[in-house]
Amino acid sequence: SMGMVFGIVAMFGSVILLTKTLMQTLAQMLTEAPRAQNDRMLQVVVSVLSSGLCLGVRITESKNGLGWKGPQSSNSSNPPVPGVNLPVSQLTYFFSAILISGVIHEVGHGVAAIREQVRFNGFGIFIFIVYPGAFVDLFTTHLQLISPVQQLRIFCAGVWHNFVLGVVSFLGLFLLPAILFPFYYTGAGALVTEIAEDSPANGPRGLFVGDIVTNLQDCPVYSVEDWNSCLGDISDKSQVGYCVSAATLQQLSFPTRVYRRLDGTVECCSNNSLTDICFSYSNNLDNLLYACLPARKVIEASKVCRANRDCKKDSVPSFCVTPSLENQTRLIRVKHPPHIDMLYVGHPLHLQYTVSLSSFVPRQNFLSIDLPVVVETFCKYLISLSGALAVINAVPCFALDGQWILNSFLEATLSSLVVEKQSRELVGFLILLAGSALLAANVALGLWMVTAR
Repeated sequence: SMGMVFGIVAMFGSVILLTKTLMQTLAQMLTEAPRAQNDRMLQVVVSVLSSGLCLGVRITESKNGLGWKGPQSSNSSNPPVPGVNLPVSQLTYFFSAILISGVIHEVGHGVAAIREQVRFNGFGIFIFIVYPGAFVDLFTTHLQLISPVQQLRIFCAGVWHNFVLGVVSFLGLFLLPAILFPFYYTGAGALVTEIAEDSPANGPRGLFVGDIVTNLQDCPVYSVEDWNSCLGDISDKSQVGYCVSAATLQQLSFPTRVYRRLDGTVECCSNNSLTDICFSYSNNLDNLLYACLPARKVIEASKVCRANRDCKKDSVPSFCVTPSLENQTRLIRVKHPPHIDMLYVGHPLHLQYTVSLSSFVPRQNFLSIDLPVVVETFCKYLISLSGALAVINAVPCFALDGQWILNSFLEATLSSLVVEKQSRELVGFLILLAGSALLAANVALGLWMVTAR
């Protein structure tokens, strides 16, 4: 009964969601530079639509007469397709989550049908090309004999079970640190689990699998979320400087030729050294000066600063020297004790995309560093895809659960107001036509936005 109420609410909610998404998509099409937040929402919605379209409702002829087959994950003319940004390495998660979500969906229909005394003809799992699916076969005559409220319980059961699966997966993800606490601990930093071959973090003084990152510049890192947040702040803010005494600055610097790059920034190291970086600083006369300095000697044991006033220490004159780098490029100091700090020069996103990390650190050496990542990633896929199937199947659209939910809902609510059955069917047909057009428009425009732009 809770599932029935949820299914009806989800039917109306899905229409509101798709309408809002369609309006946002149209607004993005009319703008040359859509906002990043909308882009992310669009990608989520497109992936939801592409994964959820396959769960439909079909009326088929069987040897027992008209047999109703519940939502199926592959018998639709629009099977799910992986999103354009889905990594190949995660296809296993995608298809496994699709299969489990589809099976739980069909189990919901089957259990609800048995409870409402509807004959259960069979249940099956199959593969359509490469996409896994499931189905239930119910005796249609029994479905037609029960009340509209009983029908609603059956038709809404799939959506409800997908929602419950999503909630259970979310709780598992939220409680994962407590569940794995006897074997893994958290809060110590971000554990490096994989480094891409072309990553700038590779090298003898770079990162290694098993390292624990504790700081990015002066930003502490206790988890993967902190790593992403720190890199985001570093990317958004201007490059930080480092306090260097006047004596050290004079000792390390050497005469160089200053020239401007194409983007307007200044370069003063012309020896193609892999260890020297051009730094800028202002003297007491507020003149902007440049010096080519060995980066590691300048940064190690130096205090982070934004201006000269941050470097006032006793009577020792110091300057705040800032790396003079190309636009969007940053010099980032990565601490991963007990190893020597890694100095990274480049775009922060390149570091973020080529280094995989985990918040879980194994307590024993024989424990796998990948297990928490696998469980965490799989829970996220279950949340996304099971939630997608719940939302999409609730849409009042032909061949989806929403078609049968709407018909039963109209029979239960309009039978006393609209006496003629043909009139009620006409109302339902018009609503289904509008819902199908709304869903099709979202899918078409969403995919066009992703592929064409």
